[in-house]
Amino acid sequence: MKKMIKKLSSPKGIKMMKVCTLTLVAAFAVLAYSGVAFAAQQGADLNTVVNPVIGLINSFINPLLLLVGAGGAVYAILLGFKYATAEEPQEREKRKQSIKSFLIGYILIFVLMVVLKLGIPVLETWMTNSTSGAATQTTTQAQ
Repeated sequence: MKKMIKKLSSPKGIKMMKVCTLTLVAAFAVLAYSGVAFAAQQGADLNTVVNPVIGLINSFINPLLLLVGAGGAVYAILLGFKYATAEEPQEREKRKQSIKSFLIGYILIFVLMVVLKLGIPVLETWMTNSTSGAATQTTTQAQ
């Protein structure tokens, strides 16, 4: 467990986690958008699918913010302790870089979670408007 934490707390590990997270979010967004666009073209009512997903995201976002906040605080204290106990100047610089990388990643994750929380109503409105417009087009074409 200590080895895994040590690898993940290195600048390479933090960068790897950021890249993996960004890749997963981008892939999820592309898949979700393509599915919504296809279903909207078919005139499907997406509210039966979207409402449970939005409810799930809303139910997880607050506990997730709490966990990220608590975990980040503990990890920041750990990094600060390691920085304070470093004796050699090279080791101090390494710890300082770890703290900078942590702060950048932590702020980025926190901002993205807040944007998600604030962006869900906007995305829901956009999805409702785009599906109702597509359903109108499909009805018009059928006539």
